[in-house]
Amino acid sequence: MPELPEVETVRRGLEGAILGRTVRAVVVRAPALRWPIPADLDRILPGLEVASVRRRGKYLLLGLAPGTLIVHLGMSGNLVFRREPTPPGRHDHLDIVFDHGVARLNDPRRFGAVLWHPRALGPVEDHPLLAGLGIEPFAEEFDGRHLYRASRGRIASVKQFLLAGEAVVGVGNIYASESLHRAGIRPTRAAGAIGLARYERLAEAIRATLGEAIEMGGTTLRDFEGPDGVGGYFQLACRVYGRDGLACGRCGGTIRRIVQQQRATWFCPGCQR
Repeated sequence: MPELPEVETVRRGLEGAILGRTVRAVVVRAPALRWPIPADLDRILPGLEVASVRRRGKYLLLGLAPGTLIVHLGMSGNLVFRREPTPPGRHDHLDIVFDHGVARLNDPRRFGAVLWHPRALGPVEDHPLLAGLGIEPFAEEFDGRHLYRASRGRIASVKQFLLAGEAVVGVGNIYASESLHRAGIRPTRAAGAIGLARYERLAEAIRATLGEAIEMGGTTLRDFEGPDGVGGYFQLACRVYGRDGLACGRCGGTIRRIVQQQRATWFCPGCQR
């Protein structure tokens, strides 16, 4: 699933390609995604200028005068801008057409979403899909104290605490494993049993891990590619993710793979206590 760095990579690319540009047409080929694409989207968007390209968690928010287009890439989706688009393929479900190219949504599993939030309904942040999201990891108020306060009384593992997205958004499976390794925290430890000092290290590790992944264009494991059609390469810098049986680069111990709540976790028993 595209996680925060992948979505931020898409956002940055789209911002450079479509910000300030006017939508000329919308072509919907398969409206049945996770939720139906609004039937009147091809009448709403043409003639409107893209005023902003933002991200909230794993959601892309394309701001236009009368409202916001909310896009989620699902499990395996891409939103790629093509200056010279090829004929649409089997899983190319939506085109947003501009004078200089096409923003094309490809979603093989159809778990993604394209929704319209009219400005008349209030701020897009109040939309039900966004209202319950946790703090952004690059927000000024995100730090170890925030994680410490949010984790009090939690008996779930710290890995599940991060994945839940209630305390902080965007720390998905790959980046949770990587951040916990950087911070030296075992992923199975109860979130409520971790002290403030260790949460300070974890907050710094989350920022560093996500920041590095964004600069590398995200992680391409199977079918993610950025808005220019090029995949990311953070997978080459992973310290534990996908490295079970290999030596830890920090302590020399052997990296292990376990399953937590049906999600794989990688960690080093030697340096993650």
